[in-house]
Amino acid sequence: MAIANNYLLDRSGQRSRARLLLCVAFALGVVLLTFVVARAQQQSNDDPTFRKLTDDYCAAWSTGNIDNAGKFYAQDSNLIFYDVTPFSYHGWKEYVPGVHKALLDNAAEVKLTAGKDLRVTQRGNVAWTTVPMHFYEKTKDGKVMEAELR
Repeated sequence: MAIANNYLLDRSGQRSRARLLLCVAFALGVVLLTFVVARAQQQSNDDPTFRKLTDDYCAAWSTGNIDNAGKFYAQDSNLIFYDVTPFSYHGWKEYVPGVHKALLDNAAEVKLTAGKDLRVTQRGNVAWTTVPMHFYEKTKDGKVMEAELR
């Protein structure tokens, strides 16, 4: 009889531990699910913010005035800017006249439009976007140039 009682006590102890482990696993699952849902909501809530920022960026460039687009750039003298043509500019003071000469001097009209496929990626407090863009330019002599950009 003593052996049977010990066996039943051991089994009930195992059941208690199993229940405890099950409860802990369930709680961890709920916490993890809550984190994943909150992260997904944060990312989806940020998409309209980045869409507006991207559209404002395109609107600024579409004015044909680099000063309007300048608010979207860090303008430190030690930065290197990579653009369509030429390959790079060293510092904001080189970028402004270079881009103006290469893209805007002969333009009667320019338009930059962001595509619908905007992707926002966040890692901590750093975020970046990828989006296809369409560039349209009508030159002063009436020629039209269009390009798809990334």
